[in-house]
Amino acid sequence: MIKETLASIIIGRNWAAPSEVSQWFQPIRGHQMARAAIENACWDLTARVRNIPLYKLLGGTLKKIPCGVSIGIQDSPEQLLEKIKTEVDAGYRRIKIKIKPGWDYDILRLVRRHYPDIQLSVDANSAYTLADIDLLKCLDEFNLLMIEQPLSYDDIIDHSELQKQIKTAICLDEPITSLDKARKAIKMKSCLIINLKLGRVGGFSEAIKIHDYCYERNVPVWCGGMLEAGIGRSHNIAMSTLPGFRIPGDVSASKRYYKEDIIEPPVTVNEEGFINVPQVSGTGYEPREDYIERITVRKEVFSV
Repeated sequence: MIKETLASIIIGRNWAAPSEVSQWFQPIRGHQMARAAIENACWDLTARVRNIPLYKLLGGTLKKIPCGVSIGIQDSPEQLLEKIKTEVDAGYRRIKIKIKPGWDYDILRLVRRHYPDIQLSVDANSAYTLADIDLLKCLDEFNLLMIEQPLSYDDIIDHSELQKQIKTAICLDEPITSLDKARKAIKMKSCLIINLKLGRVGGFSEAIKIHDYCYERNVPVWCGGMLEAGIGRSHNIAMSTLPGFRIPGDVSASKRYYKEDIIEPPVTVNEEGFINVPQVSGTGYEPREDYIERITVRKEVFSV
């Protein structure tokens, strides 16, 4: 998509504000990740040219951001408890575990028995339907921060019905691809929290619109992770400084996923579970071009 369409739209053009790039891409339906890659680079470039931190250009205010982690379904309950201990000991301020039918109520009861006070949420990745409503009601007893995307990946109607019948806040993830989708989900009371992902919504411009809409209506947002390498992770850090990001996001340290990241310095999380936001121009993280070159297997060059 970048090679055949987006590059020809952006190369050789100037912008007064990077949000203009989003407007240039409006005639293109979908392809949010390709659009985000280009647009976010333009925001970073603009911040560097103006010699200000990217987070300030976005309107961010936080100097440090709280971090959480996501833990997948494990081979055994004991293995899950061990991983939770590792992350709690590392200082992470919110633990999210994946659930599915057969790995839900009993697992949460076990986790809460060992960790009664941690900020705990669950992510169902669309594993349930309204036929499971009695089970989902039972999860209310575990004092969860939220249950993320329990029903179909593109649904906002059934989630509205579910939210009426459970006390735990529903967080929507995959359906939130634009401000319009966020507006409809909130109006239908399909969720009380929104997971905001840059790649899923097409870049900073749309993410800021969604954030502002939610902030004005007191709907918390948080930054979800999509297994980004360092460049994408640095964008997530900058976005998470906006005031509506009141819940620790899935923006964790480079070493959780990579032996060697493609940026310098790598992203680190302090003992209190925060990332300190760089106060230099742009993202504050530099691509390791020599390392990227060594691991590159395919390359495209675009020029004016």
